Order: sequence, then C-alpha cells, then structure tokens
Amino acid sequence: MSKNHHGVRKLKGIDAFCSPRHQRSKGESYGRMFDLPPLTTHPRSLKKLGKQKGPMDEGKDVKHTRSVAVGDVFFGQFIDHDVTLDASTRLSSTVDISQLENARTPTLDLDCIYGQGPEAHPYLYFSEGDFSGVKLLTGSDYPNATDLQKNDLIRSVHGTAIIGDPRNDENRIISQLQLAMIRFHNRVVDELAPRYEKSELFEESRKLVTWHYQWVVIHDFLVTMCGDAVVDDILGNGCQFYKGSYDDVFIPVEFSVAAYRFGHSMVPQTIRVTKGGPELELFGPLLGRGFSPLSDLKAVVDWSVLVGPRRDEDVQRAKRMDTKMATDLLKLPFIPTDDEQSLATRNLLRGQIFSLPSGENIAKAMSRPQAEIDKVSETATSVAGDDIDISTGTPLWFYILTEAEIIGKETREDKFRPGEGLGPIGSRIVAETLISLIKLDPNSYMSVNRNWEPSDGLRVSNLRKMLNF
Repeated sequence: MSKNHHGVRKLKGIDAFCSPRHQRSKGESYGRMFDLPPLTTHPRSLKKLGKQKGPMDEGKDVKHTRSVAVGDVFFGQFIDHDVTLDASTRLSSTVDISQLENARTPTLDLDCIYGQGPEAHPYLYFSEGDFSGVKLLTGSDYPNATDLQKNDLIRSVHGTAIIGDPRNDENRIISQLQLAMIRFHNRVVDELAPRYEKSELFEESRKLVTWHYQWVVIHDFLVTMCGDAVVDDILGNGCQFYKGSYDDVFIPVEFSVAAYRFGHSMVPQTIRVTKGGPELELFGPLLGRGFSPLSDLKAVVDWSVLVGPRRDEDVQRAKRMDTKMATDLLKLPFIPTDDEQSLATRNLLRGQIFSLPSGENIAKAMSRPQAEIDKVSETATSVAGDDIDISTGTPLWFYILTEAEIIGKETREDKFRPGEGLGPIGSRIVAETLISLIKLDPNSYMSVNRNWEPSDGLRVSNLRKMLNF
C-alpha cells in the first residue's frame, strides 16, 4: 500500500495542535530552536499591551543609543528581506510551521539584489555593451535620466521598482539601501574588470560583493546589535542551540517571529537623511511613501549621516532598544483593521499563532541565572501594568525587549550596556542564526576560505564603507 494513501500517510503538523512537542522533519523551511510548550496569553492583554497610548508607546520621551546608528537598523531590515519571506500566514489562524514555505533562500546570498542571476532574471541587468549581463540597472541608466531618476531604482512605466525583492521598496530608506548595494556591486565590477574575462566577471564580482556583505554582517552588524562577547563565543566555540546542517538549513521561528523583530523598538519617528537637512517623518510624504518613484531630492539618503563610526556625533542614532516604540508604529496608516494597526500588537499576536514559548522558559533552557530571569520577568510585568495580565509568562518578543532594556548587550565578558543592544537570550538567538546561515552556505567565505578577509583593494570591512563605496 502506498505510504501516501489516505489513512496511512502521517498528518504532518498535527503534533502542533495535540502537543507542544512537534518534531521538525528534515528539509522544512522553518523550525524551532527549543522544544518547549507554547505560551498562551489572552488576546485582549496582547492588544492592550501593544496599543497606541499603551505601555509600549514612547510618546515624547525618546531616548537614543550611544553606539547604534539608524542605518544599522535599516540594514537589519535588509538582512531580514535577504533570508526570509513568509507570504502566507495570517494573524487569525494558528501556524503549522511544517507547512510553511520560505520564499527566500535561507542564506545571506543577496538574492534580493541578484535575483536568480542574469540568465533567469535578465531584466535586472545591463542588456548591451561591455557589461551586458554583469552590471545591475539603476535609474541612472534611463536615457536622459533626470536627477530624481539618477538617485532612484530602475522602475517600470507604472513606477514599480524592478528589483529582486519588492519589499526593498516599502519605504524610502530601504529603497535607497537597495540602490546603494546595487551601486556597490557595479563599483566592484569596475574594480575587477581589468583582471577577468567577461565570462568570469559577473560571478567573481558577485562572490566578492557577497563575501564582503557576509563579513560586515558578522563583524560589524552583529557586534553592534549583539555585542562582541556573544559573537566571539560563537566563532570560537560554535553554536549551542541552532542545530542546522549543510544539507538542512532552516529559519528558527524564535528568530524570525520574535528575536529579530528587535529593530521595531529602535526606529525613531523622525529621521534626518542629509547633512544639515530637516528631520523627516518616517511615514511622511518623503520617506514613508513606499512602492513609488523618488519624488524629492531631499529624500536621497547620505549614508555618512545614517551609518558611521560610533564616536561620530554627526551620525543619526537609533532609539534605545527597550520596551517602547515610536507612536506612529503603533497606528500604521496602511493597515485597515483597528486591532492590527499597531506593529507591537501584530508582533505579539504573531508570536502566539506561532506557538512560541515564554521568554522565561527559553531563558531557563539557555541556563540563564534564575535571579536574572526573575528580574526581567518582574520588569516586564511592571511595564505592562496591573490591568494587563501576563502572569502565565512573558511573550518572547516582549521579554527580549525587556532584557535589552535592563541588561543589554555584552561588550566583553560580564560587561553589559543596557539599551544599547540585545540581552543574553536575544543576542544568542540572533547571532547563532545569522552566523549559522553563513557557515552552512557552501558558497560563503566561511565555507570556502575562512582565512579570507576584506581585501582586493576594497577593504570594505564595515557598513559605512560598503554603502559609501
């Protein structure tokens, strides 16, 4: 009898509804780091916790970091778009992650820039001339391009960006970041052109761009957001909790649904994108009108303002990583349903439909000290207030923000900086996941040549150099 016959085939995912102990099968796009029971919180409490003018609304009391630039936060969004895309889940139904497909490759391979390459996606590339099939198109390649077009992505006649991932046009800053990465590729092509035949030039350029990007993610971005201590520990001693392999790479839902949403607490309501320029509203007409052509040169991002040396006082700083969010993020103008207009509420409800464990249970599974767990739990309860019941446990995303606020990133062993980055469990989940996605990619620099470092005349070793190259 066929193993797929009705009544014989195992009903994948039924474990998730009958037991918290769903066992992932090899090859599934998503999985879990921890085999723990899910937390269930009354939806009314989650909605009250995340609502505008609720406990997570920062109001006018905005606090900024000393070490994290605004551009680092948007670079985190770019990385997210590079490794994961869940286009199917809804907040109204529990998710069976065994059935969930990732529409992106779970590697830091810049498929959001390159698509599937010049043969499969030729519309992203030059179609004639010396760099046909090698350089990527931008708005400056229009015949008689205007100043606005020269500073924008290439677009269709309807204004749609012609790029590998449409999400990288959802706001002006991320679209400018996409443009900067395309320009970086084209500059690398110019650098390598004298050394390679045309038949090799694209692949060599893509490899060098991707390896620099992976280097920056580990040695700049993760150090900034997670701290040197956890990054060094993973590089020296390996992962403790991420259990993927070369033939079975997956995205942990603890990462994608909770820990990696830390950046939502760091986005300020207004951002200055040019030297001496005005503070612009994140959802205002210049920065917030995504999926449309650049309409004003004031929105052209000067990356030396948004990313840079930690000691540079002129660089725009991100908000502190804590339990507060910009007011505008708690009432998103493009979401029609009142209960779901708050980004905080959406994150909290999403964690519940993915059956995530409580922050306390994950902290125990990571062998964090009980005194630390109690401190974070009590602070989270205090922030929520007496009329919001989270007594069954702290939602994982909220727990991670709370520990970031009161403990922060570990810059060196047992030295922490509250509000400046992810705390103990958040940093471990994020750093282990991203480093593993690079290590387990057979084409990454960590797989091909661990002695590699930024060189070849580029020496692009940090985000500032990459985006301003």
